[in-house]
Amino acid sequence: MTDQTGGRRVVTNMALSLDGRYAAPSAPEDMGWVMPYAVTDVARDHLTSLVETATTVLLGRVNAEGFLGFWPTVIGMEGADPRDEGFAKWLVDADKVVLSSTLREAPWERTTIADRPAAEVVADLKATEGGDILVLSSASVIKALLAADRVDRLALTIFPVFLGGGPRLFDDGLPPGQWALAGQTAGEHGTLALVYDRVR
Repeated sequence: MTDQTGGRRVVTNMALSLDGRYAAPSAPEDMGWVMPYAVTDVARDHLTSLVETATTVLLGRVNAEGFLGFWPTVIGMEGADPRDEGFAKWLVDADKVVLSSTLREAPWERTTIADRPAAEVVADLKATEGGDILVLSSASVIKALLAADRVDRLALTIFPVFLGGGPRLFDDGLPPGQWALAGQTAGEHGTLALVYDRVR
């Protein structure tokens, strides 16, 4: 049975290669391997479905700079996919919490800076009113929440490439636990979207 006790869920989303990596070994910041698959219907619909129930986004600083530097520019962009524009609008309007030990104040609207462990931050967020707390592609944050068993829904897009090395999302030593498949979609180029709920 999945955790349906009410309250806010922590939902994490990450793109992975078929060999389980979230970044290439030689250039971790280069996400070019993701791009052919990120623009598929499966990937776009997957992201759209996640933001429908989310009101807060939790990001690490590096991801915040990337996401909040790029996505607002999509709004009103000629030829933009409506799903991309919808996500961009959601991101701008959502409450944002950025985990950082170096930022003192947020350069973005509707943003709070938190210099505390991710598990503590989500515990505080879960005690407040609101929808899902969505962690978008921030590997260090997701790893910390998995290690603390604070993830309620695990959303993954699997792209059919081997990166041949690089960091893995699932480290050894994670707390044992069961997950229930809540959604699966396969599509063009072999892209696969999977959603698992933590069984508690």
